[in-house]
Amino acid sequence: PQQRLRARVAAAEERRTTVEATLVVALDRLRDGDLVNCLDHTRELPGRLSLTLGNATNALDALAQQIQASSIEVASAANAVNEIASELASGSSEQAASVVEITAAMEELARTASQIADNAALQADLAQKAEESGNTGQAAVEEAVDGVEEVKKRISGIASRAETLGTRSKEIYRVLDLITEIAQETHILSLNAAIEAAAAGDHGRRFSVVAEEVRRLAQRSQESVDSVRNLLDEFAGSIRATVVATEEGSKEASRVLERAQAAASAIEELRAASGDTARVAREISLATQQQNAASDQVVLTLKEVSQVVQRMADGLKAFSETADRLNRLGLIIQMLAQSFHLDSPHSLKHMAETWGQLVRRRLGNWEAIERLLEDLVHRQGFVECLYFFDGKAGQNALTVNRQLLGDREVPPAVRAGEGFEERPWYRAAVKEQHTILTPVFSSLLSGQPIFTAATPIFDNGELAGVLGLDVNVDSWTKI
Repeated sequence: PQQRLRARVAAAEERRTTVEATLVVALDRLRDGDLVNCLDHTRELPGRLSLTLGNATNALDALAQQIQASSIEVASAANAVNEIASELASGSSEQAASVVEITAAMEELARTASQIADNAALQADLAQKAEESGNTGQAAVEEAVDGVEEVKKRISGIASRAETLGTRSKEIYRVLDLITEIAQETHILSLNAAIEAAAAGDHGRRFSVVAEEVRRLAQRSQESVDSVRNLLDEFAGSIRATVVATEEGSKEASRVLERAQAAASAIEELRAASGDTARVAREISLATQQQNAASDQVVLTLKEVSQVVQRMADGLKAFSETADRLNRLGLIIQMLAQSFHLDSPHSLKHMAETWGQLVRRRLGNWEAIERLLEDLVHRQGFVECLYFFDGKAGQNALTVNRQLLGDREVPPAVRAGEGFEERPWYRAAVKEQHTILTPVFSSLLSGQPIFTAATPIFDNGELAGVLGLDVNVDSWTKI
């Protein structure tokens, strides 16, 4: 009986040890957030303990799955709100800047309108003075035209009198010709009388004296006629010159009159244009004054709008900062939720381990692993880079998501996996021997925020390598 008792005690102790070890492993998995493997181990526990711990784990698993799903929605909503807030803040800032620019432009326009109004008023005054000067000039030109017409009339009178003098001088020439003929005949008669007196002797001596006197008189008459003729010739020449001069003066007076009349017409047109200009300038001055007043009102309104827009921009900036904090908080919640390894499509750890199992089946065939990685990286658009690194062999299989990276080249050192064994994700996965998530950091390839999900892959209990997934945060929070 004692031997059977000892055997039963030993068996009970063995069962206790087994249960304790299984419970410790299950609790370790629970501590690590690996609820999938925790449930597997709880099934190995005795009935009631297995049921109780399994129910608790299932409840925690359901809660964690709900948290993961909700965290994804929260992160996606926070990211959307952050983008909208950023766009609104950027748009409001641009709008505020535009309003400021428009206000400055309107102020400049108002100053310009004021200057235009002043210039228009000055132009109106100048046009008014030009109109007045035109009226004065018109009167002066009309007086000049009247004076030229009077001069032309007087020149015509002088020409008429000169022509009359010319006619009278011709009559005088005829009288002189008659006197010349009479003097010549008298001279002949005096010669004949002298001859007859000489023939009469003493009886004709007195008659001879008379004849001599008549001859002298006839000679003096001829000389006087010649002198008068010479004077008359000079007078006639002067008259002809006067006629020519008066004709030229009349022609020049006509030309001056025509020019004066043309100038009068031009001045009349200028005066009319000046009057129109003055009227239009006054209208422009009035319009620009009204525009200046309207511009001042617009500037005042724009300043008020600018203040409102600036307050709105400040509010949207604060909203954007709040949305950014909400986005970061959503990412933190999502990362905390991902600390659980759940049998869920939202669990990155579960996805990494599932992909790790696919890689483990292809160990030893690097070409097959590379083809698998290329296929897997296109299944999830948020995976920026996917790689499997064998630390012992120093080999690395790597593929990138071209939808995220575009034409960016992968550095040869990264493609070869140089220094990967010293990377935090590799060392943490090897140390913990289960899937780990790194904090967020900047990608060497895209420069965007990423984090790494790394899962160790074992073959017959030995480490065969580590599968790493670089998750693009911006793309991940939009799923």
